[in-house]
Amino acid sequence: MNAVIIAVVLMLGLSLVRVNVVIALIISALAAGLSSGMSLSDTISTFNSGLGGGAEVALSYALLGAFAVALAHTGITDLLSRGIISRLGASNDPNTAKHLKVLLLVAIMAMAVMSQNVIPVHIAFIPILIPPLLHVMESLKLDRRLVACCITFGLVTTYMSVPIGFGLIFQEGLLLKNLLSNGLAEVAGDSITVANVATAMIIPALGMIGGLLVAIFISYNKPRQYDETKTAAVSPQHDGPLNKRRITVAAIAIVVTLGVQISTGSMIFGALIGFVILSLAGIDKKEISAQDAFTRGVHMMATIGFIMISAQGFADVVKATGEVPMLVESIQDMIGDSKALAAMLMLVVGLFITMGIGSSFSTIPIIATIYVPLGISFGFSPMAIIALVGTAAALGDAGSPASDSTLGPTSGLNADGQHDHIRDSVIPTFLHFNLPLLVSGWVAAMVL
Repeated sequence: MNAVIIAVVLMLGLSLVRVNVVIALIISALAAGLSSGMSLSDTISTFNSGLGGGAEVALSYALLGAFAVALAHTGITDLLSRGIISRLGASNDPNTAKHLKVLLLVAIMAMAVMSQNVIPVHIAFIPILIPPLLHVMESLKLDRRLVACCITFGLVTTYMSVPIGFGLIFQEGLLLKNLLSNGLAEVAGDSITVANVATAMIIPALGMIGGLLVAIFISYNKPRQYDETKTAAVSPQHDGPLNKRRITVAAIAIVVTLGVQISTGSMIFGALIGFVILSLAGIDKKEISAQDAFTRGVHMMATIGFIMISAQGFADVVKATGEVPMLVESIQDMIGDSKALAAMLMLVVGLFITMGIGSSFSTIPIIATIYVPLGISFGFSPMAIIALVGTAAALGDAGSPASDSTLGPTSGLNADGQHDHIRDSVIPTFLHFNLPLLVSGWVAAMVL
């Protein structure tokens, strides 16, 4: 059997039975090298040499984690949550319930969107912003499954389609880099830029929008009752007065971080400068030191960083086996000349791989190694290949039990113990986002 198939199936199987993803990637890389005839020393050497390819992204995540923790201790997220609570609690008129629901969902989704681009704190805002709002949701009889879908939509769709913040990491630092290094540069030359990536991901993003609309207007539009006594026990983390000076510093840090990132194209330096500003004048030193904020932030993002680094080593071993071209040829023989079938097959396999790993960011180095040569062999255009690989990587992110995009919403919505991770976060987001992504990604591959 082809060494690439052995490695991918083994990696997916180990991940699904809850073996740590980093360990699964290392074991699968060894299996790929040894089954292809490479020696153990050559396999390990190749794996080690590939680790550096994921270092930049991992460091970006670590610094963004530090920035997120520091930002949370300035009081700016408390200001947002208190503002929403006061606005929503201004009226008890039953006739305004529908308006308040819309306002609440828009506010939460806007924060999820901004957490990926404008205020790049990723999921760090959720356990701070959401628990204080649970009693408001309960009074409005708002279905938390819909809230989970709104948060996940903001987390995933934003990085897929907007090349700023985490979107820049996904589209340029990972997707474009891996596409070009695996053969797309030979077909498209130097003409492919991050702007092309953003354009190619528009159709998949529209699929996500369609799934969100179904969740809002069909699936979860009916009132849902929760235990009010349990919800009442959840209160904001900080009830004291907010420090206006620290909040001003936080706002300045956000603007500077975004400006540096856009001007330099580097999230590392943007997050670093933002963290320095906050550590000097923004955080409450009585609450947390700059060193503790940095340590907690790095710890928060460490797992996904190590997964990304390991995935690059895995991808290098898979390429070194020399069996990727053989796999491409065997798939061609099996499918024939059907581009439609090839596109759907790539998307479905991407779904299972991402479900197993739990991170679209970590999936790209693995699938790009196989999908770029496969897409070229079937005659897909460069834009179609971008859409295929980008969608295949994002598929499963929303529906994986181990994904930040589902774990994050659960961490906030289950603060009172009334939101099940699988039934109320994983399954709703899988149905409303992964299935539409399969369809819209396939359409993008066929029309671009």
